Amino acid sequence: MILPIVAYGDPVLKRMADEIDEDYDGLKELIDNMFETMYNAQGVGLAAPQIGKSIRLFIVDGSPFAEQEEGQEPDPKAVGMEDFKQVFINPIIEEEEGESWGFHEGCLSIPKIREEVQRKSKVRITYYDRDWNFKDETYEGYAARIIQHEYDHVEGILFTDKISPLKRKLLNKKLSNITKGIVDVDYKMKFPNKKGR
Repeated sequence: MILPIVAYGDPVLKRMADEIDEDYDGLKELIDNMFETMYNAQGVGLAAPQIGKSIRLFIVDGSPFAEQEEGQEPDPKAVGMEDFKQVFINPIIEEEEGESWGFHEGCLSIPKIREEVQRKSKVRITYYDRDWNFKDETYEGYAARIIQHEYDHVEGILFTDKISPLKRKLLNKKLSNITKGIVDVDYKMKFPNKKGR
């Protein structure tokens, strides 16, 4: 089932999410719905707060980063992305290391806005997978970036919190319009300040 994605301005996006246990009601169905929702919106990651649930859960599928134009040099940051599909439950980033690098990030909760965000190139994360197996893994490149972006969501942080105050000020009108639903999107969204909802 495709769920509405919560738009910028909803308090759930700024809240630190809660851990869940193995008996969380409807977890498998929720994960399936999140994948369906993410694919419908053409995203590469989706965190539970983005569908209005303040729990420490996010999903990723980085395969779009593995696609390249014919004749194009392979991007070293995209190595292994064709198989990078994972569920992260109760994740904890244990360490971020390596050089910081910038990339124009976007977010399904903040449509039509992309800004350069600096992130470390390598991340070590512990989490439970869909089958409740404990994992301790290290990721690099685009995989590390997607994980850091989605992890921020369960910490109540948005990518717009990581850009300069001046850039954020320049985006104020666009961000305000998103909260009111004044934005053209081709996926289902829930806007906190939409008139006549």
